[in-house]
Amino acid sequence: MADRILVFYGSYRSDRQGIRLAQYLVRALQARGAEAELIDAKAVGLPILDRMYKEYPKGEAPANLEQLAGKIRGADGFVFVTGEYNWGIQPGLKNLTDHFLEEWFWRPAAIASYSAGRLAGARAATAWHGTLSEMGMVVISSTIAVGGIGHALDAEANPTGESGASLEHAFPRFADDLAWWVEAARSQRAKAAPPY
Repeated sequence: MADRILVFYGSYRSDRQGIRLAQYLVRALQARGAEAELIDAKAVGLPILDRMYKEYPKGEAPANLEQLAGKIRGADGFVFVTGEYNWGIQPGLKNLTDHFLEEWFWRPAAIASYSAGRLAGARAATAWHGTLSEMGMVVISSTIAVGGIGHALDAEANPTGESGASLEHAFPRFADDLAWWVEAARSQRAKAAPPY
């Protein structure tokens, strides 16, 4: 059974560079045999949070929200690709995640951060760790951090230069860690129902 991994990306900017990192991760996960899919918050187009998915009467949630809820429930694990905005997390990605809660429970999450600068989005990754944990996910310890995002991947999301080489070096451990936790969570869910 192939691991079903959703890769979330949240920038709404016109000249998005981080989308290349998300595309690279989808492709690299697929090359390892996973069923990886990119979920682009801008393309999904959820409004600023007013009502969570669970707050709609059954069958009355907007179609894009209903479809995404099904994908999240059906996934084995998640990758959150986050840029860093003023030492914080991207509002587009945070808004998307906040529309759901129980749908995230009992699955592992991995964080891949990036920025134009040398700190590679590390502060955003740290902020996401607590947020994702609070939302019921197990956050894996391996991370990917790409500095100089504008020079790390070309237009086709192929790694370039020193930052690209670092990304390629970090990816196997990141993917192995995620796959281990995906299998552990899937096995446990098959043995016993989650406690809540």
